[in-house]
Amino acid sequence: MNRSPQSLALTMKDAAKLVGVDYRTIKLGIESGTIPTVQLGPRRMIPRVGLLRAFGVDV
Repeated sequence: MNRSPQSLALTMKDAAKLVGVDYRTIKLGIESGTIPTVQLGPRRMIPRVGLLRAFGVDV
């Protein structure tokens, strides 16, 4: 997995680190539909832009 600081798709753990919240907060956001995800093969990933927008960051 490419874990560069500018990755376009993030794991839940990496997304939590990026925005400074607990992993469970990301999971709840996904379950409620607040945080978008995409299915890439067997993995569910979070688009960086969608995550930042969900947290009120203009990109």
